[in-house]
Amino acid sequence: MDFAFDNSFHDGMEGFYAPAEAAKPSAPKLLAFNHVLAERLGLDADGADVEELTRLLSGQVLPAGAAPLALAYAGHQFGHFSPQLGDGRALLLGEIVAPDGARFDVQLKGSGPTAFSRNGDGRAAIGPVLREFLVSEAMAALGVPTTRALAAVATGDRVQRERAHPGAVLTRIASSHIRVGTFQFFAAHYGAEHVVQLSDYSIKRHFPDLAGADNPHLALLDRVIGLQCDLIARWLGVGFIHGVMNTDNVAISGETIDYGPCAFMDRFSVNTVFSSIDANGRYAYGRQPQIMHWNMARFAEALLPAIHRVSPADVDTAKELVDLLPVRFRASWLGQVREKLGLDGEEQDDDGELIDTLFDELEAHHVDFTSFFRALAMLLRGDGTMLETLLPAPDAMAPWIALWWERIAKGGMGPLEHAVEMDRVNPLYIPRNHLVEEALAAAEGGDLSPWLELLAVVRAPYEARPGLERFAMPGAVDAAPYKTFCGT
Repeated sequence: MDFAFDNSFHDGMEGFYAPAEAAKPSAPKLLAFNHVLAERLGLDADGADVEELTRLLSGQVLPAGAAPLALAYAGHQFGHFSPQLGDGRALLLGEIVAPDGARFDVQLKGSGPTAFSRNGDGRAAIGPVLREFLVSEAMAALGVPTTRALAAVATGDRVQRERAHPGAVLTRIASSHIRVGTFQFFAAHYGAEHVVQLSDYSIKRHFPDLAGADNPHLALLDRVIGLQCDLIARWLGVGFIHGVMNTDNVAISGETIDYGPCAFMDRFSVNTVFSSIDANGRYAYGRQPQIMHWNMARFAEALLPAIHRVSPADVDTAKELVDLLPVRFRASWLGQVREKLGLDGEEQDDDGELIDTLFDELEAHHVDFTSFFRALAMLLRGDGTMLETLLPAPDAMAPWIALWWERIAKGGMGPLEHAVEMDRVNPLYIPRNHLVEEALAAAEGGDLSPWLELLAVVRAPYEARPGLERFAMPGAVDAAPYKTFCGT
């Protein structure tokens, strides 16, 4: 398989990375390959045999034209600044240009130690690799901007964590791996010249339309804030909790990156936390907008040397952009929920209040978040059975539903048309936590079939299919609290 690498970061950004090479796996085996993504990237996977793919995507053989490197970055981790982090268990093989001209990084994750490993082994276990593959594919199917998984390869080696696990390597595809933490590293260690260089490269690669702005670096801040507002609104709209929103896990491209202790919420609670390392709930479901605001403030701080160099007065403008972020996010969020609720036409003055009240109701009645919006669409079809099964009493949300009905009636469509539109944006299937754990446990034991079945289900999240009813059901009410782990 020919990647036809075109490595702009390696060739033009020397000093922003460290050379790296993959550890050689002892007995690699291809677990999963994303043929649809390969076609999107313009890769001729059909012309490669399984053994060739396995060698290339495990790190056993370096693809022609690759220029492997580990990116340098810093980051605020749970609010505390770590001045040097970097790719400690991943290496960027290079960049490819898709048939439509879009540029993508090809990265091996779990490929062994690098200059930034900080005494770690640089490896990944099969569970975190398959979780990222599964959840990132689900997010892509849900229309959430995300990095993608091209392949998962078992290494044949054991990885020691709390116990020994089978090792694996993930091939991750991203618009780039430039993070807020990348800017923080060079602002902290090298100053304005490097920040300007990184900003110029980022604009040329991601946002070339900003190059002609009066202050391109200020325009970059504005664009990234907008992308993050949209991204986090989309996360909340599908009940997704990232779990570790450190600044080194915030991609300036606006893609979801680093699926560590992530999970989807079943029954609604604004304070839901799954991550075992988030003891204080810093990254709880409902705090994600505030943390995004905090992260964008850190991005602005890192960009200030470049912004100031063009115009000192624009430093105040940068502060204003950060201060106004909650207003921008509120608009993105209300837009997301208006779609989910089928509220068409011009936004009404009381839409915001209707939406805010809804989430109070979902919290009070512990309603399954994903199923609720599908149940509303069924109600529009004249069938309230699904909604009744979700509520503690048939009339538990009667006042709110009456207000929602009134708002629906103000739209330009009939109830059945509203129902169809709602089903297009409200998934029936998400990676339910109990199903994910079952699939990962089976995969670690050598049986990939539950994982492959779940992957096929979440790749088509909106279409109800006979025989898949269990995939739409939340976990048991009396189950132990669900915990996720970072996997590093």
